[in-house]
Amino acid sequence: MSTITMGEQPIYSTRAHVFQIDPNTKKNWLPTSKHAVTVSYFYDSTRNVYRIISLDGTKAIINSTISPNMTFTKTSQKFGQWADSRANTVYGLGFSTEHHLAKFAEKFGEYKEAARLAKEKSQEKMEMATSPSQESPGGELSSPLTPVTPPMESINGTDDMSDTTPNSDTRPEPSQNALAFAHSPAMTKHWEAELEALKGNNAKLTAALLESTANVKQWKQQLAAYQEEAERLHKRVTELECQSNQTPVIKSQKTELNQTIEELENTLRDKEEEMEKLKEELENMNDLMEQKDTLTQKLEETELRGRVLEEQLMGAEQRLEDNQEEQENFRKSLRTLLELLDGKIFELTELRDTLARLIEEAS
Repeated sequence: MSTITMGEQPIYSTRAHVFQIDPNTKKNWLPTSKHAVTVSYFYDSTRNVYRIISLDGTKAIINSTISPNMTFTKTSQKFGQWADSRANTVYGLGFSTEHHLAKFAEKFGEYKEAARLAKEKSQEKMEMATSPSQESPGGELSSPLTPVTPPMESINGTDDMSDTTPNSDTRPEPSQNALAFAHSPAMTKHWEAELEALKGNNAKLTAALLESTANVKQWKQQLAAYQEEAERLHKRVTELECQSNQTPVIKSQKTELNQTIEELENTLRDKEEEMEKLKEELENMNDLMEQKDTLTQKLEETELRGRVLEEQLMGAEQRLEDNQEEQENFRKSLRTLLELLDGKIFELTELRDTLARLIEEAS
């Protein structure tokens, strides 16, 4: 089934990198396109609906219907996002310039307002259709107004398509092997430093985790003891209240018990807050472990690229030496040829002089 229907028309287009939120973590962004693709607003005049559509080849990576309750949020200078409850996901767009992001956000708000007005008109038409006063003499409802198609804009989106290619594509660049070899030692040192720092942080966090685990067990025991003490004190207070003849001493004991209970409850709240902080620290440590694994993998890949580039450099040096040797042999051959040519020229000169003398003698 085609993503774009016959009644739909593109009313604005631009180019951007497309992302979707990770459905598992709900935190990380997953790229759905390897490069910048065309992202277009479409208007369906038959259904009076606005949609955002983007195709990567024949695959639809964005198919989002704009509703009045949607909001487009700029999270950075060149990145924006919106949530689509129907698709149960969050889309993200990375633009090449701030102007492209601002233009897309402006159009989002414009078409969102148009969708809201279209929804209100649709509701008004339904109310008019159900009202007896709107019926024609023949018993048929009056025909609804035809929705006005919004003005068409350039498919390039006010020159967005022509400006999305980065300037770096227009200037000459060194070869990939030379550039990678020039940066591989610095990158290796950088990743090694990052890895050492992560190892240190990992050791500290491991020690903190062990200490926190021991503290959690101890606090759980204290919490259970505090709860038992609180229950015992509550029972004691109840017993004292049930006594018919209360003396000032009993009242003072009751007050002290109530204060003790409040202190225990405050202590319990403090311990619960500490436990929440420990849980957050554990989650942060897991994130750091994932970062460490990622950096380790990148370091291994960098070392592998370094070894490949070293082998390529050695091959290039060997080819250079062979070319220099061939050039030296060529120069030697050329000198030999020049010497032979000088000898032949000298012989020809002597022959010319001899012929000239013979001609003079003959005359």
